[in-house]
Amino acid sequence: MNIDILNSKGEKTGRSIELADEVFGIKPNEHVVYLAVKAYLANQRQGTHKTKERNEVWRTTKKFKKQKGTGGARAGSLKNPMFKGGGRAFGPRPHDYDLKVNRKVRLLARRSALSSKAMGGNLIVVEEITMDKPRTKDFMAVLKNLQIDNNKSLFVTSEANTNLYLSGRNLQNTRLVRAQDLNTYDILRSQKLVLSEQSVELITKSLKN
Repeated sequence: MNIDILNSKGEKTGRSIELADEVFGIKPNEHVVYLAVKAYLANQRQGTHKTKERNEVWRTTKKFKKQKGTGGARAGSLKNPMFKGGGRAFGPRPHDYDLKVNRKVRLLARRSALSSKAMGGNLIVVEEITMDKPRTKDFMAVLKNLQIDNNKSLFVTSEANTNLYLSGRNLQNTRLVRAQDLNTYDILRSQKLVLSEQSVELITKSLKN
């Protein structure tokens, strides 16, 4: 697949780049995409939820009412989960939510997501965008030039670009990541995927293996 390279003004540079079919032109595999997204979201969970159970609450163990003659069930402790302030029965405990997905499955899921964007015409390749200083107004101008200011977009750069990151971090519908940090979930949740020219080479190299 051949695609034109644009500049920060949204104009064609007269150059194009060949996207590898084995990375950007495969038939998307929906099941592996599902597995990759499920694992990514599960691995974001901290798993630190906790409630106090019967043996962890501080309440008196003195028998607070007589055994018989009250018309109700017998009760010997205010720690009982049935009473207000008592411990919770079978409450949540801290545990790990991490899911393991094989490397080949992760790579196939990423290739499927990239191919889906490319085939849908939602992939844009631009020259490496450089900024002298952080300025959100200038970054917004780039989005308007590329005609994606009203879309949820994902910018992928070849390396860390501090000025570009600081310029776009306050924009609700824009996310910036390095090529090595690209994941299936971020690709799918964006409407427009913007790749720098150098990042295409890095992505292709990492996903071909």
